[in-house]
Amino acid sequence: MSELNDLYQEVILDHSRHPHNYRAMTDSSRQAEGYNPLCGDQVTVFLKMKGDQIEDVSFQGNGCAISKSSASLMTDMVKGKSAQETTAMFEKFRLLVTGETKPSEDPTDKMSIFAGVSEFPTRVKCAVLGWHTLKSALDNKKQQVNTESL
Repeated sequence: MSELNDLYQEVILDHSRHPHNYRAMTDSSRQAEGYNPLCGDQVTVFLKMKGDQIEDVSFQGNGCAISKSSASLMTDMVKGKSAQETTAMFEKFRLLVTGETKPSEDPTDKMSIFAGVSEFPTRVKCAVLGWHTLKSALDNKKQQVNTESL
């Protein structure tokens, strides 16, 4: 299991160093901002919607490796998904990182790399910041997401 944990850590660090979809989207149809005052993570999520489907998604911000890699992986996973599918993914991720569910045994389930976050309660808010901000953008809310109010 140690080798698998090492691999997961490497994937997290790689997404942090080379985040996917890390850019401002000037033609976004929705966007939301999120802030984690506990460690200073800040993220803006940009969405381009086509009906109920996420046509494109990107993010920008500053944060720790967990926050940045979670947002990076999230953008890969939700692109092309419907709002309903994305909301279900959000809930699955939230339950995983809070330890309320066990990681999937499916080796293609990318969320599993964040299962270990549940062992570090102060880092859960880092992992969920991008996801809560995405949900806020999906719901077209205008107020900033603050992890202290979650």
